[in-house]
Amino acid sequence: MTTVESIPAQPPRSIAEAFRRQAARTPEAIAVATADAELSYRELDRRSDALARALIARGVLPGDRVLVCLERSAALVVGLLAVLKASAAYLPVDLGEAPERLAGIVADAEVRLALCDAAGGDVLAAHDVPVLRHDQPGADAGSGPALRAAPEDVACVMYTSGSTGRPKGVMVPHRAVLNLVREPNYVTLDARDRLLQLAPVAFDAATFEIWGALLNGARLEVAPPGPLDPASLGELLRARRISVLWLTAALFHRQIDFSARSLGSLRVVLAGGDVLSVEHVRRLRESAPGLEIVNGYGPTEATTFSLCHRIAPDEEFPRSVPIGVPVQGAEVELRDDSGAVVPEGAEGELWITGAGVGLGYWRRPDLTAERFVADDSGRTWYRTGDLARRRADGAHEFLGRIDGQVKLLGHRVEPGEIENLLAEYPHIGQAVVGVRTNLVGDPKLVAWVTVTGPLDRRALRASLRRKLPDYMVPTLFAAIDALPVTANGKVDRTALPTPEWRRKENYV
Repeated sequence: MTTVESIPAQPPRSIAEAFRRQAARTPEAIAVATADAELSYRELDRRSDALARALIARGVLPGDRVLVCLERSAALVVGLLAVLKASAAYLPVDLGEAPERLAGIVADAEVRLALCDAAGGDVLAAHDVPVLRHDQPGADAGSGPALRAAPEDVACVMYTSGSTGRPKGVMVPHRAVLNLVREPNYVTLDARDRLLQLAPVAFDAATFEIWGALLNGARLEVAPPGPLDPASLGELLRARRISVLWLTAALFHRQIDFSARSLGSLRVVLAGGDVLSVEHVRRLRESAPGLEIVNGYGPTEATTFSLCHRIAPDEEFPRSVPIGVPVQGAEVELRDDSGAVVPEGAEGELWITGAGVGLGYWRRPDLTAERFVADDSGRTWYRTGDLARRRADGAHEFLGRIDGQVKLLGHRVEPGEIENLLAEYPHIGQAVVGVRTNLVGDPKLVAWVTVTGPLDRRALRASLRRKLPDYMVPTLFAAIDALPVTANGKVDRTALPTPEWRRKENYV
């Protein structure tokens, strides 16, 4: 293990190097904890060294892609770190991944080896990929393997959904992850913190959770495998004394609907992945006035966070919760369809450049050329496909997806604007708005809402008409018990129930 005296002054070149330095500084501190076990930084360093040597012994070479199929656990963290110490790139997948999609990912990524547990071995049995069980005897640790990865080398490949239905692998380099979590300007992280590892490992929020903890000397508290209901999450936060938590917007809203006080023991809660409800933020501030709330925005292609907004205790939101200003190492511009920068205060597509931008899509040069655009100075900009507006104070407001807006009666409708207003209405918890075709084939605006008390639809419609043009007032309001969410914790708009067009009470 590296000694404190031998730590060089220059910045680390890779995630594994940054971790080794941290392990040398705080070897006895707890790095990873589960409900029944703890690993110190020294022990995590030792175990990941041994597993890295086993991976190398099985033929893993620098730059190879290693599939990681492990349940949320300490073993998962050891595995990810071992892959990086082998100078390879990890490709995380969830155990519940659809078989056909998993087969496509394995083939597309040209996986050298799969690292798994017993459950992962069962999942991978039908796929043509060599498997190494994390608990099988491996090479003796000895000294750690040489760390050959450079800042521009791929650290992980994160597969995201494609508009064509074919998943695309985002190549995330070491320098992007290091930029995300080392000396961040959107949150403070240090050895006193406990971060909860809650996100599915195939979701890029896990990048922040895991490396945000381990590269800052903090304690990574790993949630038990599987989804957690709001009551279980609230108890986990209290029992494990979590100080920093990341939630998708959908889970953030759901937890506040359950009990805003359940988040009150935190120091910081970060939320994102979708539009934050102004009303939910207000309710949380009232219940936990000392809690720091951060709205984070960023695509996988730019490594989890590109802009963040630290919400002030007395801040007002005339339109929406801002997504804020660029994080360290990032720059953003708003551009029109031709690629020209829009005038100040105008809406435009959000383009991102800087240390967090990925290397493109694995084996997709056509799509990479379309979305990752080099300028005359050689900088690469990622075109997000998201619309935004810069306020006079420099903070940005998210206006929705370019391809997510809907046209209705010749008007452009941004569902998020309506959803924010609905979430502020009494007895409405969460809201999703979309277009559905009625029984005679006409497109209509529909609002699906969760309710916490009696809902007067007539008064609701009148309230919306005072704030919105008629074409933006939903035709039908469907009350549902809970919004469906994906495995990554985002609202699953494809799983919303079909509107009951014949029920008159839905209309007025």
